[in-house]
Amino acid sequence: MAARTFVNFRHHDFSEPSAHGYRWVDVRSFGIPRGAQDGELLTALVAHEQFRDDYAGGGVDPGGIRHGPYWLRHVTAHAYREVGKAEALSTIRDWVDQYGPVPESLEEALASQVFDAVDSATSCYRLRDLGSRAFHDWGGVHADFHEYVAVDRERALVKLVVAADD
Repeated sequence: MAARTFVNFRHHDFSEPSAHGYRWVDVRSFGIPRGAQDGELLTALVAHEQFRDDYAGGGVDPGGIRHGPYWLRHVTAHAYREVGKAEALSTIRDWVDQYGPVPESLEEALASQVFDAVDSATSCYRLRDLGSRAFHDWGGVHADFHEYVAVDRERALVKLVVAADD
């Protein structure tokens, strides 16, 4: 099983909790074999049992057919595009700050668990918007859904970072 960190905004003291309460970031870490190319890593990640998660409370379904808002069959290694770390960090930062400043406790958790995962990556990929045709039967439930794959060759890890709301 992959190592997992879940940062739930609801567990932090907000002055206006309604704007922040149903947002979270899920980070799953996977070891990588020496010498594997990024395309091979993306293919292995998509095939992994832990990838079969709709991120809407059901958790991982080993026989699952959904990933986030999409039917799993639409999410392939080719559904990811390489992005710079600065772009990934900026998108996540904008998403975090969209309702204003966050409590220091949440900022610390995000810095150590999320921003570090992306910042330490040697390459980073973002799941493209696959469009509403790729949505599964209730796939539009998330107002925001951001997914990155951070490949960290120095630590021999791939981190799947999903930031969303529900």
